Amino acid sequence: MNILIKSATIIDPKSEFHNLTQDILIENGVISKIAKALKNPDNYQEIKLENLHLSQGWFDSSVSFGEPGFEERDTIKNGLKTAASSGFTTVAMNANSNPVIDSNADITFVNAKANNHAVTLLPIGALTTGSKGTDLAEIYDMNTAGAVAFYDYKKPITNPNLMKIALQYASNFDGLVCSFPQENKIAGSGVMNENITSTSLGLKGIPALAEELHVARDLFLLEYTGGKLHIPTISTGTSVNLIREAKKKKLDVTCSVAIHNLYFTDSVLIDFNTHFKVLPPLRTEEDKLALIEGVKDGTIDMVTSDHNPIHIEHKKIEFDHAKYGTIGLESAFGALQSIFTLKKTIDLLTKGKPRFKVETTSINIGNTPNITLFKPDAKYTFSKNDIVSKSKNAIFENEALKGKAYGIIANNKVAINN
Repeated sequence: MNILIKSATIIDPKSEFHNLTQDILIENGVISKIAKALKNPDNYQEIKLENLHLSQGWFDSSVSFGEPGFEERDTIKNGLKTAASSGFTTVAMNANSNPVIDSNADITFVNAKANNHAVTLLPIGALTTGSKGTDLAEIYDMNTAGAVAFYDYKKPITNPNLMKIALQYASNFDGLVCSFPQENKIAGSGVMNENITSTSLGLKGIPALAEELHVARDLFLLEYTGGKLHIPTISTGTSVNLIREAKKKKLDVTCSVAIHNLYFTDSVLIDFNTHFKVLPPLRTEEDKLALIEGVKDGTIDMVTSDHNPIHIEHKKIEFDHAKYGTIGLESAFGALQSIFTLKKTIDLLTKGKPRFKVETTSINIGNTPNITLFKPDAKYTFSKNDIVSKSKNAIFENEALKGKAYGIIANNKVAINN
């Protein structure tokens, strides 16, 4: 791979060229020169784009693609194309397929499907067999096949003893256990946040307490067992506080928040739009502000698009019966930059890597490029034209966003949007 990138502003605190606008020469798959003005040495491919910025490649800790079994939602091939066009060089894929990814063979299948692509796919194995919450899955075997974490996507582990055993067993091989924070007996048949909005709409609510009880339980278990715990997609201010206190105790816990929970509140559900039906549900303005503060002070370790394609037949129905989920890769950068500064946005899109054992590669001479290319000042209204996913269930449709990805250079490949 031989490429000359022209006039790119480098946003990478670990690079000696941070905040400088430079030309970058990549020869034989390695960054060979970075300087103010470089000549094309041998008719290499040139990349010259309007207000081009570069950063270390972006990472998303929670995406779903559907394959195997739900190819009508999306395929791994198209999902990786979506990730590349959205600026992500690495994604961790959930196990919520059919069959559920819960064995060494399943992890091997996913890795084979994702092979030879610009985007690196990291498979997450199910924590329990079939994600049924009854028996611990073959997590050691999946770890040897390349699983980076273990998670029953959006399904809480209701048996505390099973969670205790999972944390203890996974600690033998430095495995990362993920636990969806919802106490189902409190959540009941709720479909949105329990609040004045749910009462006015006549919809059953999911109390914040359902999440907070589960977070508190898992933190107590972690304190008892040791091990590594990741709590994905928290949504309430009290959850932030509980995790903040746990970190003060030096517990090995991390957490994430879905970008849409930083942007929307439950008030948007007034029109019963099923694109806004997500789990955990959109919460109150107070919760949203507490989540943003948790992101700013580092209590929340990473953000995720929580990309989850849902076929139209499961969204274009009554709100009560619609499935939870939204796509989010395509809108992630534009939505985050509508909330945070460019510097903070890039930090949030890269800082989850160490937890999932993703190598971080700075933009410096001699390094192999793992780079996201983007235009930070692009202002636009997100529409179906911006969607690359097969499914179109986009929570950010019709929202005014700021910033677009041009594509990526990674794995010795170039994937730039046309």
